[in-house]
Amino acid sequence: MPYALQRRLAAIAIATAAGATTLAGCGSPDSGEPQAESGPASLTYWAWAPGLDKVADIWNAGPGKEAQIKVTVKKQAAGDDLTTKIITAAKAGKAPDLVQAEYQTLPTLVSNDVLADISSEVNGIEKEFAAGIWQQTTLGSDAVYAVPQDSGPMMFFYRQDLFKKYGLTVPTTWDDFAETARALKKKAPDKALTTFSANDSGLFAGLAQQAGASWWTTEGQKWKVGIDDAATKKVADFWGGLVAEGAISNQPMYTPSWNKALNTGGQIAWVSAVWAPGTLTTAAPDTKGKWAMAPLPQWSAGSTATGSWGGSTTAVTNDSKHKKAAAKFAAWLNTDPEALAALVKEGGIYPAATKAQTGGALAKAPDYFANQPDFYTKAAGIAKTTAPAAWGPNVNVAYTTFRDAFGKAAKNKSSFGAALTTMQDATVADLEKQGFEVAK
Repeated sequence: MPYALQRRLAAIAIATAAGATTLAGCGSPDSGEPQAESGPASLTYWAWAPGLDKVADIWNAGPGKEAQIKVTVKKQAAGDDLTTKIITAAKAGKAPDLVQAEYQTLPTLVSNDVLADISSEVNGIEKEFAAGIWQQTTLGSDAVYAVPQDSGPMMFFYRQDLFKKYGLTVPTTWDDFAETARALKKKAPDKALTTFSANDSGLFAGLAQQAGASWWTTEGQKWKVGIDDAATKKVADFWGGLVAEGAISNQPMYTPSWNKALNTGGQIAWVSAVWAPGTLTTAAPDTKGKWAMAPLPQWSAGSTATGSWGGSTTAVTNDSKHKKAAAKFAAWLNTDPEALAALVKEGGIYPAATKAQTGGALAKAPDYFANQPDFYTKAAGIAKTTAPAAWGPNVNVAYTTFRDAFGKAAKNKSSFGAALTTMQDATVADLEKQGFEVAK
């Protein structure tokens, strides 16, 4: 990777020290100025969320028609597949105008010179989003590399009937959570409060985020990896301790046995995110109406922070010849009331825009949680407390290593601390292999 580009990403990854100048250019040093925009624009949008073509139709028939900006949605695979595809396309100068990108992939796309800085075009819309969500699209700089689309604030889901049966109180702190897990084991040894699973890295990342972790930061022009920082060590030791003593289960999520545990009451709670009702509907259909949602337990009594598990953005690429037009659509898609209502209805997403998190399509609780009519009102309050996250250019390596190292540790009930060290070392080694300078 060119050193100049490496320096550019390092400089924009987090806010620079007070008084320092933040680099926020939107093209590689030798890419030249983008061509002037004029006349009608026909834009291509790569995305995976369902129903986005129907939302684009609303734009094309209304504001898009008036502005002479037409958007065509081309359905793509999600996750790493799309990240790889968009980087490959950008290297050939053939990236689409817009792309749906997960928050944690933004630094990777910026480091590969895929995304444009659209700060001038979307100036002022940051107030539409929770601060911790907006921060992830800026990488802590003055630049803006995407507009938040959906989010996954984390929450605590539990079986109301079984909590009552076993005399359990909904935990408000993680210490309470641990004691609740132990109390349940004494009263019903065949049941578990929850499980620690390593097959979805986003869960652990969100828990570390809530605790105040900063996995990627910079020192001068060097990356600093803090996956084994104090906040994350605290989270790892907490969950590793519960697994080792047998207070909670260690089976992976999304498996037939996990589904059965949820459906039969073998597992009576789940640390998850706002999208959990959809998963529970499939995994535990017989328990509909028996669950409730509460805020995530806190590390300190009285705190109100939560992490985020999942979510994506709408970004404009450097290859687009109509960046202003693309940014205009991205802003409309994720802030306009009609667009947001359509995103919820057609895509089933939980919008990042705070004004759309209650009312409209979200005025009624999910059918699975009909017993909790204020579900989305409570969720919106929790979403506002989303803590900032610090992502880097090789999240994929960190996540893959987590699944392997923590998966083995959970299965063997061995040290989570050692697994965290493995994750840290692998992430640092990969950055160095890519040519990044890494602060020790």
